[in-house]
Amino acid sequence: MIDRIALSPDVHQMVGGLVLLSTLLSALLTGWQAWRYHALGRKTHWLLIVTQLILMVQALVGIKLLDQGLGVLQLYIHYLGGLAPLFLLVLLYWLPQRSPRSQAWLTFGATVGAFVFALLTFTIGQYYVNNPPLS
Repeated sequence: MIDRIALSPDVHQMVGGLVLLSTLLSALLTGWQAWRYHALGRKTHWLLIVTQLILMVQALVGIKLLDQGLGVLQLYIHYLGGLAPLFLLVLLYWLPQRSPRSQAWLTFGATVGAFVFALLTFTIGQYYVNNPPLS
């Protein structure tokens, strides 16, 4: 059943925009809270959960597009850049809890890293879409 579904690369691009937006919002919110010496609140955790869900959707859409034979030339940047943000955000919940202040700074670092990886991957993906390699 799933094999019969064909996704457009536009879906991947649209979800990629959501990934950029959610990782940027996460970085801004956690940076503001770390700067103000606030512990991470309920809204921050919900934003991190939503960001992780969007990253998972993006990974699934990307896997489906690779299965359709699209994006094979940029395979490694998809794997590295697509899964690294998710890894960084999940890693926060695997590490032992620290003081609220250090936890806020650690979360800020992870969200900035997630945003940088997402931006890098989106930029490289856009370059390949707009400048297909000559065969």
